[in-house]
Amino acid sequence: MVLDGANEVDELLAGYPVVIELPVQWGDQDAFGHVNNVIYFRWFESARIAYFGRVGLMKPEDVAQVGPILASSSCDYRRSIEFPDSIHIGIRATRIGRTSIAFEHRIISIEQRALAAEGTSTTVVYDYTAKRPSPVPDNLRRAIENLEGWSS
Repeated sequence: MVLDGANEVDELLAGYPVVIELPVQWGDQDAFGHVNNVIYFRWFESARIAYFGRVGLMKPEDVAQVGPILASSSCDYRRSIEFPDSIHIGIRATRIGRTSIAFEHRIISIEQRALAAEGTSTTVVYDYTAKRPSPVPDNLRRAIENLEGWSS
């Protein structure tokens, strides 16, 4: 999907409550002159970390015991991205399970004003002391519901 202007870029990220902007780095490219596929997963991760910060999942005092761990991640590549460019990465939760949270991601090329990639990921709330999944705490569940605008 290609758009006509900057405002339309915002339309591509409508419904994504957390959006971050990152510059494309020269070193993100591979020998073929476009951003290497693994970089997209790093960008998804950066957006997840920003999301976790917004809902209180990344509190330093809690992470040593209970925190997020990635269970799965996928990416559908729509357009090549090249340096120089900047990207907007949007993330939204789509489901909260007993111990997991499912997300959707979008990467928008500012230079191209177009959707460059979209993907999914599942994060498990993990008890690092017990080394096993932990139920999603009620306060985290409420924080996600509030951020997403879901009614309980």
